[in-house]
Amino acid sequence: MDFELSEEQRLLKESVAGQLTDAYDFEQRKKYMKEKGGWSKAIWSMFAEQGLLGLPFAEIDGGFGAGAVESLIVMESMGRALVLEPYLPTVVIGGGFLRHGASAAQKAAHIPLIIEGRKTFAFAQLEKSSRYDLNDVTTSAKKNGDGWIIDGEKFVVINGENADALIVTARNTGAQRDRSGIGAFLVPANARGISKRTYPTQDGLHAADITFTGVEVGSDAVIGDPENGLPVIERVVDDARTALCAEAVGVMNESLKITIEYMKTRKQFGVPIGSFQSLQHRAADMFVALEQARSMSIFASMAADFDDASERAKAVAAAKVQIGRSGKFIGQQTIQLHGGIGMTMEAKVGHYFKRLTMIESTFGDAGYHLRRVSENDALV
Repeated sequence: MDFELSEEQRLLKESVAGQLTDAYDFEQRKKYMKEKGGWSKAIWSMFAEQGLLGLPFAEIDGGFGAGAVESLIVMESMGRALVLEPYLPTVVIGGGFLRHGASAAQKAAHIPLIIEGRKTFAFAQLEKSSRYDLNDVTTSAKKNGDGWIIDGEKFVVINGENADALIVTARNTGAQRDRSGIGAFLVPANARGISKRTYPTQDGLHAADITFTGVEVGSDAVIGDPENGLPVIERVVDDARTALCAEAVGVMNESLKITIEYMKTRKQFGVPIGSFQSLQHRAADMFVALEQARSMSIFASMAADFDDASERAKAVAAAKVQIGRSGKFIGQQTIQLHGGIGMTMEAKVGHYFKRLTMIESTFGDAGYHLRRVSENDALV
């Protein structure tokens, strides 16, 4: 299999890396964190101007028709810079629902606004008891004439504070863990009956716990089949997991780079600690873990084109397992090699470890996905 980037992909990689190098150093990031919602509107506009927000959308919808490899390139670069802006919830997840399940009218109403940077999304899926199971849904959607009434609670909704629209998973038939009876609904973030409790997460992003009380939406709010929406939800979440894997590789790559530089300058017993053979071995082990994660991230991206949904899900789950293991190892080693300074808010490397920790627990940790892989194998 050819893993070489095309000329266009190479130019995209260089362009995104150059933009983020200029606009996203560690001190600038601290300033962006203080803006409403925890991210920079100016940077978001820059992404729109450079065409990044339109990458995955079809040309007929105003986008560039890019694929999973282009998404990998962008997310890996964003991981290196620890980008705060809601690219994942808006372009990958919100855009994923529009691309995979929306009607022509829904696409026309929302995609141009995403591409222009005038609309952001948040995915309201997680519930108190659901953990990582997408089919564990108690939030209800009841028919109300031609429309729906949504009631329930969702937790840790990334970009929930600033989002213009929410994509909400809700159940209209069946028991709590049934795979049928679940739909995805487009809900205006300012709809009557919505209340939010917002807060920062440990990695610098912002999230919200959202309560829906008698929220009324029209018939045009449903994405696809309201009673059989789980396949689309699973497809979009697997796209999000793949994007997170790519982001994690960028985070790990930069973490290793920072640590190697520190080992060259930090002295102990009058010599740089990088001259100690035992620490060189540790750095080599970190590099191996990074390359293992990178190869699995590429594999997950290639799996986006698999026709078999089960095989595609298995590939993504396997990648998430390796990303979780590599991220934990590299994160722990970077902190240990930095010593006490690695635990301070002033040390950049600690923020990378926090982001790796959040990626590990988003849409399933290594243990959860290892079970997915083993269960899939058992069915073969």
